[in-house]
Amino acid sequence: MDFALTEEQQELKAAARAWLAEKFPLDRDWDAPDDRWSELEELGWTDVAEAGLGFVEEALLLEELGYALYPGPFLAHVAELPANEDVKTVDATRPLATPPNETPRLRAAMAAEAVGIAQRALDLGIEHAKTREQFGKPIGTYQAVSHPLAQTYTDVELARSLAYWAAWCVSENDDRAPLAAAAAKAFATEAAVVACERSIQVHGGTGFTWEHPLHRFYKRAIWLEGYGTRPSALRLEVADALLK
Repeated sequence: MDFALTEEQQELKAAARAWLAEKFPLDRDWDAPDDRWSELEELGWTDVAEAGLGFVEEALLLEELGYALYPGPFLAHVAELPANEDVKTVDATRPLATPPNETPRLRAAMAAEAVGIAQRALDLGIEHAKTREQFGKPIGTYQAVSHPLAQTYTDVELARSLAYWAAWCVSENDDRAPLAAAAAKAFATEAAVVACERSIQVHGGTGFTWEHPLHRFYKRAIWLEGYGTRPSALRLEVADALLK
């Protein structure tokens, strides 16, 4: 079975990346979030079924929304969660609500967003490693910097594969959807947290400042990892499913 993205799906991701980069740049006013929900509706993102698309395409949008650290309720919309209770969390842009049922759809959606977070943390780390110099050389030439970034790359690729598999299983109502979603949520959310931690370390003192956006991606990653069933318990679900 070919799990490669179609040309249309690749175009959707590219268009979403470009639009979000324009509307939600890294130098935006983080204290005055604007979810631009009406614009998302105009783009057709809030009802992909009208365009003949499905949950796989929604997962691709969630990945790009995570990459841009979108502040609005798109995850709740896609995962079909009820109105939240507005309980503040570590991520100021995302209040907490207790899901009535932690469905494979919710877990797959969270995994997709986590992949976007992890990818952005990796990209920020790589860019800094290529431009920051010490002793006359880019810091990326030193193993203490390059090795953690290389490990993050492998983590992100595996997380993406699991997230796409989970999204496909949910979209097709496949019997493996619960297994795929549990595996994807467990690995992708942990990968996002670790990707942020490594990138913060690569940035050195800059990465620990409030002025740098990395801490905001880190908080979203922690939110995704901790919401609902935690990765350790999800891995037990996967083990039970595999070992019967």
